[in-house]
Amino acid sequence: MYAMTYPMEFRDIQSCYPILFTKDPGTGEFFAAAVLGFEPNQNLFLQDDVWDASYIPVVLQRQPFLIATGGENDSTTPVVSLDLDHPRVSQDEGEALFDTEGQATEFLDQKIALLDKLHRGMQHGDGFIEALLKHELLEQITMDIAFRDGSKRSIEGFYSIAEERLYQLKGDVLESLNQTGYLQPVFMAVASMSRMRDIIERRNRLRA
Repeated sequence: MYAMTYPMEFRDIQSCYPILFTKDPGTGEFFAAAVLGFEPNQNLFLQDDVWDASYIPVVLQRQPFLIATGGENDSTTPVVSLDLDHPRVSQDEGEALFDTEGQATEFLDQKIALLDKLHRGMQHGDGFIEALLKHELLEQITMDIAFRDGSKRSIEGFYSIAEERLYQLKGDVLESLNQTGYLQPVFMAVASMSRMRDIIERRNRLRA
């Protein structure tokens, strides 16, 4: 239904997907989510194994690669890891990770750069969520959606930017958010809500 996203990619995300916020059921911590559908595991942007959007969330672009830690004695150093059970991993076909001399291929270098971007995005995202909570910029929402075929769906458990609260912030707070790189993502999240109409229409076409 959604993919985790980070403020460093909100400019690209908001051009394609609504950005909402939800809580990790295990930790209770907030994170940002790009909405992909209305049902569990539904992705309205993936048709016949082709992604129908100009931008793919970085957390999906990086698959089947993962960010792991250095080991038992090092819990902070990020290490590139590969999910060998992922369906995109094959020993017989696809992109090679190393050349005949054992050097990383351009494909692997691109994935490593992507993982580095993701790692930095995760760190920046933690501070972003803290700022939203500090300034009470998240509000819980419930969306009752009626589709063209007569079916209905209630979207619960999500939060959006509290626009009224945002527009009441004083100049010094806005300056602080701007200096930390959080202000633009806030407004990108607000703007992204206009994409909800598009995703509803995608769902309508699916059942047409």
